[in-house]
Amino acid sequence: MNTSLLLAALWAIVATVVALIPSRDRHWRAAYVLITVGIPIVGWVTYQNGPWIGLIVLGAGASILRWPLIRLWHWLKRKTAN
Repeated sequence: MNTSLLLAALWAIVATVVALIPSRDRHWRAAYVLITVGIPIVGWVTYQNGPWIGLIVLGAGASILRWPLIRLWHWLKRKTAN
C-alpha cells in the first residue's frame, strides 16, 4: 500500500470518528475541513494509482460526506430552475 492510499484510509477513519462525536453545528465545520483535505488526497491517489482507484476513493469519500453533496445538488437545481 502506498502513501496516498494510506492517507485516504486515514482520512476515512478520521471522518468516521468525527461523525461519532456530538456536534452543535451538525458537523458542518468538520465536513468543510474534510472536503478541503480530501480533494487533494483523491487527486494524489488518482495520480499514483490510476483513475479507477481514484474513482473508488472518490466514491468512498462521497458516501461518507453525502449530505454536503445532497445540499450542493439541491442548490444547483434551484439555481438552474430560475
